Amino acid sequence: MKRSRIRMWLLGGLALALALMTACSNTNPSGSGGAEGGEKPLDIRIMTLYYTPEPPGKDNVIVKEVEKRTNTKLDITWVSPNSYGDKVNVTLASGDIPDLMLLDNPFTPQVRTMVEQGAFWDITDYIKDYPNLSKYPEESWVNTKQADGRNYGVPRVRPVEGGGFIYLRKDWIDKLGLQVPATTDELYTVLKAFVEQDPDGNGQKDTIGYAGFVDQQGMALLGQLQNVFTGANGDWKLVDGKLVNVNVLPEMREALVWLSNAYKEKLLPEDLAVLKNTQAKDLLKAGRAGGFQDTVEAAWEPTQELRKTNPEADFLPLVSLNGYVNRDSGYFGIYAIPKSVPEEKMKKLLAFLDYGASDEGHELAWYGLPGVHHTVEDGIYVMTEQAEKDIVAQQAFGQIFGKYDKYQRAYRVGMPKDVLERNKRIIDERAEVSVPDVAVGLFSDTDVKVGAELRKKIQDMKTKVILGKEPIEAWDAFVWQLKKDPDLLKITEEMNAAYQKRNSGS
Repeated sequence: MKRSRIRMWLLGGLALALALMTACSNTNPSGSGGAEGGEKPLDIRIMTLYYTPEPPGKDNVIVKEVEKRTNTKLDITWVSPNSYGDKVNVTLASGDIPDLMLLDNPFTPQVRTMVEQGAFWDITDYIKDYPNLSKYPEESWVNTKQADGRNYGVPRVRPVEGGGFIYLRKDWIDKLGLQVPATTDELYTVLKAFVEQDPDGNGQKDTIGYAGFVDQQGMALLGQLQNVFTGANGDWKLVDGKLVNVNVLPEMREALVWLSNAYKEKLLPEDLAVLKNTQAKDLLKAGRAGGFQDTVEAAWEPTQELRKTNPEADFLPLVSLNGYVNRDSGYFGIYAIPKSVPEEKMKKLLAFLDYGASDEGHELAWYGLPGVHHTVEDGIYVMTEQAEKDIVAQQAFGQIFGKYDKYQRAYRVGMPKDVLERNKRIIDERAEVSVPDVAVGLFSDTDVKVGAELRKKIQDMKTKVILGKEPIEAWDAFVWQLKKDPDLLKITEEMNAAYQKRNSGS
């Protein structure tokens, strides 16, 4: 087995070297010591995000090691997520676009216009030459296609399974003699028991069933509960081959009745219209709430906190409800290459990202150097204090390099192996039934102009119904008007046209 792994590593390195050689350039990013062959390092300007307290500097050990292994000279502009959108807009408008630029939202009107004007390389026909990028899931490529059905950037790959969905206090379920719910009726029974049957055993009726909340623009952390009823991942559902806005479907009415009853019986937070995400998580960590919506591995965060005083505490991510669970898009932004970059260099940039999508490149960026930044215990990476000092993290250079890992959302630092293995099984089971968002990347000019205000109006009525400020009949009257709303009719027409155009171009 070890000899086989070594041979695969050598073959992978040979494939990378061959890909770089075919780029026919005087510069050569190579993991095989290109500098020793006398070739000048390839200069690469990159703009990307960082989520660590401070970004890596030019002399960062990982930056330097990447440069050494790929024979490159990196000039990285690290931007805080708090201002990244503004930085993207300014950079695109300036025309001085770096060689690799992370477009966190590749479907803004500005990006769409620039794609139509030929500002970025169409890489669709090149990807087959890069074995590691080719391993990205189909969704990563399909969901980042522009209106013409072509790809104008390399997806910053993310897993398609394990996204934000419902998780519950399994230890409370067991204590109360209940079963893990598989339907919304069963979920209601469980949440009601969480509120009425003193699951924390403190003799007081002070627990909340589900710590979800809404905001002015949407259903926020009650979103997946809504989707369980509509069976759609997002605002649009395919009905007889046509996209229909879920708010006009009868299943939306059912969802609002369920949520309104849950609020009336105090299964949901009293302040759900103003509750913030951090406040909701505080309820979980304080042992006051029995459920929430988040990624599979994120269920470990409140579990870990509770186990400091209660070793039996356990938040269990559900596989599905009513046969539904969401399937994610497989990406978070794309790395675009401006057309001002010559074709030979463009190919080398793809080779650079291909190395980053290899096992070796991924491990270097995410976990650093073995024995220095991490050890591996029982198949799990254990980070050292030096890793923190050297800013070695997925939140740093891992924003540039990363391979596709189906189980990326199964693990968090400190998680025991039994929880990790359970999370992997949950992800495998979700893959059998998960539902994608059919409208990812579709464009409606009318939605750009009036969509935000329309969504705010729809959410305002939903919130009033959930809080009992309006009866369900008010929703019925609202939907009757919504079906005739000229803006929604135009958005629906444009979304369907975009859907058909993209599919015909794929």
